[in-house]
Amino acid sequence: MIKRYGDYFQLDTSNTTYSFRVTQTKHLEHLYYGQSIKIDSEEEVEFLYEKHEFAAGNTVLYNNENINLTLEDERLEFSSYGKGDIREPFVVITSEDGLNTSDFLFKEAKISKGKQKFKTLPGSYDLAGGVDHLVVSLVDYNAKVELQLHYFVYEEADIITRSSKIINLNDDKTICIERLMSTQLDLDSDDYVLTTFNGAWAREMDKHEFKVTAGKHVNSSYTGTSSSRANPFIMLAKENTTEDYGEVYAFNLIYSGNHYEAVECSSNHKTRVVTGINPTNFMFEIKGGEEFEAPEAVMTYSANGFNEMSHNMHDFVREHITRGKYKYENRPILINSWEASYFDFNESKLLKLAKEAQKVGIELFVLDDGWFGKRNDDKSSLGDWFVNKEKLPSGLKGLVSKINDLGLDFGLWVEPEMVNVDSDLYRQHPEWCISHPSKPHSEGRNQRILDLSNDEVVSYIIEAMTDVFSSINLKYVKWDMNRIFSDYYSPMLAKRGVFAQKELAHRYVMGLYKIMEELTNRFPEILFEGCSAGGNRFDLGILCYCTQIWASDDTDAIYRVGAQNNYSYGYPQSCYTAHVSVCPNHQTLRETPLDTRFNVAAFASFGYECNLCDMSKDELNEIKEQIEIYKKYRQVLLYGDFYRFDRKNQDNLYQWVVVSKDKTTAVGMILQKLVNANTTFNVFKLKGLEKDRKYIFTNRVIKQNIKNFGDLINTQSPIHIKNNSLLQHLVSKFVSMPGETELYISSGSAFMNGGVKLSQAYGATGYNDKVRYFQDFSSKMYFIEEKPIRQN
Repeated sequence: MIKRYGDYFQLDTSNTTYSFRVTQTKHLEHLYYGQSIKIDSEEEVEFLYEKHEFAAGNTVLYNNENINLTLEDERLEFSSYGKGDIREPFVVITSEDGLNTSDFLFKEAKISKGKQKFKTLPGSYDLAGGVDHLVVSLVDYNAKVELQLHYFVYEEADIITRSSKIINLNDDKTICIERLMSTQLDLDSDDYVLTTFNGAWAREMDKHEFKVTAGKHVNSSYTGTSSSRANPFIMLAKENTTEDYGEVYAFNLIYSGNHYEAVECSSNHKTRVVTGINPTNFMFEIKGGEEFEAPEAVMTYSANGFNEMSHNMHDFVREHITRGKYKYENRPILINSWEASYFDFNESKLLKLAKEAQKVGIELFVLDDGWFGKRNDDKSSLGDWFVNKEKLPSGLKGLVSKINDLGLDFGLWVEPEMVNVDSDLYRQHPEWCISHPSKPHSEGRNQRILDLSNDEVVSYIIEAMTDVFSSINLKYVKWDMNRIFSDYYSPMLAKRGVFAQKELAHRYVMGLYKIMEELTNRFPEILFEGCSAGGNRFDLGILCYCTQIWASDDTDAIYRVGAQNNYSYGYPQSCYTAHVSVCPNHQTLRETPLDTRFNVAAFASFGYECNLCDMSKDELNEIKEQIEIYKKYRQVLLYGDFYRFDRKNQDNLYQWVVVSKDKTTAVGMILQKLVNANTTFNVFKLKGLEKDRKYIFTNRVIKQNIKNFGDLINTQSPIHIKNNSLLQHLVSKFVSMPGETELYISSGSAFMNGGVKLSQAYGATGYNDKVRYFQDFSSKMYFIEEKPIRQN
C-alpha cells in the first residue's frame, strides 16, 4: 500500500514500512525503512525529519538560501555529484559542455495499480494487478533532464522493488550517462555487518561477512556476467542477527551483466547502500527525446532474522520472477550425459545410458555438449548448430524418437552466445565477434563471444535455436555460457565512435534478453535451465526466462551443501539445480557416500550426472529408492519453506528443514563433514510446523556396508576377515550392519521447542541397531508428516 500525505510518502507491506518526504529545497529525504509504523497525517511525521540549524564545518552548502543544509549530511532517496554530497552517487550525467553536476528537484508523483513491462530489460511481474506503483519525477532544469524513480510494493511478500529512468528533455543536445543506480538506501547508523557471496568457477557462493564502520566496501562484477566472483545478492544486518532473531536488510538486482553494490559509511556515521549497473567502463549516450532505464532492484527487511528474510525473497522470486509452465510444476528428474561420457559418445552409448535411467525411474534424458558440427573437444564448432552425423547417424530426430520410446523425455545442451574460430560461422562472419579485427584477442575455453549488441547476430541466434528446438520433441534446454568477457570491442559499435564501446556490456545484456524473451515465447513447453560455467550467471535476470539455474559445475556433495546453503539466503531451492554424481568426484576426487550425495541434491531441482551403466546392482537399487523418495516429496522439497539453523561450528554441521505451505509435511537433513571422536549427541531441530498439530517423525533407514568398519568386524566375526580382502568383499554381499530407526509422535510445538534427540552416534564403544552411523561426510534425512486423525 502506498500513502501520500502532502509531501510525505509511505510504502507499507504486510510487516514493513518505507518512507521519505520532499524537503523545502525539493530534494527527497529518506526517513525510515523497518518494522511497520502507523502514520495517519503529515503532521505526525516531523519526528522522523533530520534537524539542521547550522551546517558542519568543512562542508559545502547546497545554496546560500539554506545555510543550514549540506547534502553530505542528509539521508537521501538518490544522490548526485556537484551540490555537496561527496558519498556514493546514484546518478552521474555529463552534458555536452563536460559538466557532470546534477541537481534533480521534485516535480510530481503519481500512484497507480499494476506494473508494465520494461522496454529493454526483464523485471518482476504481478498477474493479479495488485502491486502498487509510485513514480516520482524529478527534473534538472539547468540540464533539461528528467529522473524518474519507480517504486513497486509487493505487500504480501514484504518486498519493495525500485528502478530508475533518465529522459533527455532536450530537443537537440546529447547527454552521457556515466552512472545510474537502481536503488539507494541511506540508514541513520553505521553498526552493520555486510554479507556478500563470492567465489570462483566450481567454488561459487562462499559467504563473507564484513563489519562496515568506516569507508566503503564494494561487491561488483566486471566479467560481462553477474559472475561467480560476486553474486549480486547482498545482506546488511545488525551484528548479533541470527537465523531467527535480529534485523536484516537484503538486496538483489534483476540483471545479468556487470553489477555494482556499494556500502559506505560516512563521516557522520550514516550508512549508504547503492545497487545497479557497474559504472566501470560504462557510458551510455542519450540523444534528445530518448530515455534510458536501469535494472529493477529488489529489497526486503526482516526484524526476525535471516530465515524470515529468505522466505520474503523466496516467495517473491517464485511468484513474481519465475514464470511459465514450470513455475510450480514438478520438475523432471533428469540424467545429464556430460560426466558419463564428456565428448566421447555415440548413439549406442547414449541409448544404453537411457535404458538404465528408465529402469531406476529417471524421467528426462539430457544430451550435453558434443552433438553438433565437428565437436569432439572444446576447440571447434561452436556456432555450427547442425547435427554431428558421425556420432548420431540417425540425427537428433532418430535419437530422440528412440529415447521417447523408452518412456523418457529428451533435453539438449546449447551454447548459443559463443563461437569457435574453427567453425563455419566464424569463417563466414568474423565481424560478429566481440574482438578487435586487427589486434590479438584473449580467449577463454578456446572460444569467443558473439556480439549481441548487433541485431543481425541476435536474429541469427533466435532462428538457429528455433530450427534446433523445433526439429525434435524437446522438453528441456540447458543454456550454457562458458567464458567471461575480456576485450570489450564491437566492430558494429565502432561505427558510432570511440565512446560507443562503453555501451557494449549493457547492450550485450539487452541483446541476450531479446533472444531469451523470443525463444521462451516461441517454446513455452520447454523447461529452460540457465548455466554459465556453473553459477557464473546466477541472477534474477536469467530467472525471468529460465525457471532454474545450474548452481555449479562442482557436483561434490560436501562443497554443494555449503553452496546450496548460501544460495538459499536469496534464492528458493526450486531455482537451483543439483545432481548426484560418481565418486571419486570429478572436481575434487573426494569420496562421499551415495546417500549423502542424494540427501544434498534432493533439496533442489534434482537429477543425476553419472554413468549408470558402470554402477553396481546395489548402487542402482539405492538410486531407484532415492528417486522414489524424491518423487514422493518433490513438491515439498521444491516449493516448501526452507529453514536453516544457526551453526556454532560454521564449517562442520549443517541442518535444513523444508516445510510444505500447508504445514502437513516436512523433510529435514543433517550433515556432518568430519567426525569428532566421542561426539555422539545430536539434536535435530525443527521449525515451521503448526504448533498444535500432531506429527510423525521418521528417518530413512540405511543399512551399512561392513567395509565401512574395516577390521573392527573381527570383534564379531567367528573367522578372521582381512581388511580389503576378497573374503571381506564376498561377505559384504551377504552381511550388512543394521541402521538405526527414529520413530516419534508428538505435537509441532514439542518438536520445535524440544528438538529430536537422535539415536547415539557411533563413538568407538559399540555398534548395534540403535546406534547412528555418522562418520566423515555422513548425512541423514528425516520425514515429518501430520498424523492422520482417527475417524470414529
